[in-house]
Amino acid sequence: MRTLTWKSLSLLVVASALQAQTVAITGGKVYTVSGAPIDNGTVLIRNGRIAEVGANVAVPADAQRIDATGKIVTPGLINSATELGLVDISAERPTRDMSARGTNAIAAAFTVWEGFNPASVYLAPARNEGITTVVIAPTGGLVSGQAAVLDLVDGSMSDMLIKAPVGIIAHIDDQQSANANSRGELLVKLRELLEDARVYARRKSEFERAQTRDFVAGRLDLEAMIPVVEGRLPLIVAADRESDIEAALRLMREYNLKLIIAGGAEGWLVADRLAAAKVPVLTGAMTNIPQSFSALGSYQENAAMMRRAGVDVILIGDAGTGDAETFNVRNLKQEAGNAVAYGMGWDDALRAVTLAPARMLGIADRYGSLEVGKVADVVVWSGDPFEFSSRAEHVLVRGREIGTPSRQDMLEQRYRTLPPDYRKP
Repeated sequence: MRTLTWKSLSLLVVASALQAQTVAITGGKVYTVSGAPIDNGTVLIRNGRIAEVGANVAVPADAQRIDATGKIVTPGLINSATELGLVDISAERPTRDMSARGTNAIAAAFTVWEGFNPASVYLAPARNEGITTVVIAPTGGLVSGQAAVLDLVDGSMSDMLIKAPVGIIAHIDDQQSANANSRGELLVKLRELLEDARVYARRKSEFERAQTRDFVAGRLDLEAMIPVVEGRLPLIVAADRESDIEAALRLMREYNLKLIIAGGAEGWLVADRLAAAKVPVLTGAMTNIPQSFSALGSYQENAAMMRRAGVDVILIGDAGTGDAETFNVRNLKQEAGNAVAYGMGWDDALRAVTLAPARMLGIADRYGSLEVGKVADVVVWSGDPFEFSSRAEHVLVRGREIGTPSRQDMLEQRYRTLPPDYRKP
């Protein structure tokens, strides 16, 4: 049995006090996302959860008050496609942990979050722009591995982790990465993996006795694919071209998959089919020209057109502009602002970076809206969060305000005033 020291006991007392903190955000226009906006509203937070939301909430005398008069209050934003904490310097191999070698371009068992760097300098700028929750996802190959969702609290990876895995990433638009010569061959390989996973799930004991045929993937990768072929875990398929999206829809029907499309540059061309199949699409709104031959049909109104057709659109950083890179994770509000500028409704855009991703990830019982009992990830904005000039003035993650300065903040402070002898020889 471990003995508690005075130091560890004091840390427990401090942690308990922080956990018991009561915060009241008062006077702002509160966008709950799940209901109508509340003018002059109050969000009362207790023990890291939302205790009350409304226009006539009694504020306890001991509550820490945040005056949001004239400001906008929303749930924390969720960026659903990032490499945050997986890549710090793209040119330095030791700081890149977003991909696995795999076998036959298959790395379904790869748990990308185990390489997450909680000390990454890119966490603070993302959080300071109102992003409180992120999905970290692997890249490369035919099947890249498993994605996870994290809250941007201070602490270790295990402190941040909300749910893992939330999906397995596959690519059907990059033949070279998948060790294939054509899209047709790539799809054959993906079908073979799905078939093998089905067989392996039924014949595990025979596999252990070496009484099955050879499979395209190893035991751990096949094991990881079982929840996918059983329809319990989403297959997140990166696809931009109309025909690639249609191929993914065929796979979904053939294998009864739970499908999510990532990219979807030409999604507007198949919006009716995506909506009918109830397939969510992760897409951006910043690219106004094609970034590859797979996206020649790019259209900046893509997100708005898919949403109008009934597709559950989740806005992310557009990989075509580099926003999936760690230093651009913070640009999510600009993506939403551009989506609004190009036809998406304001409420739909807010939902696309809050409640829609929470539902897609299976965490909407705790995240994505300002409702009683949910985790208190809350942002107070100086104005319309989708306006370029608006700032996230207060960012609360799990009920605690976090204002860690980013590297940019520190550099700005350092060089705001030049030393008197700056121009002396």
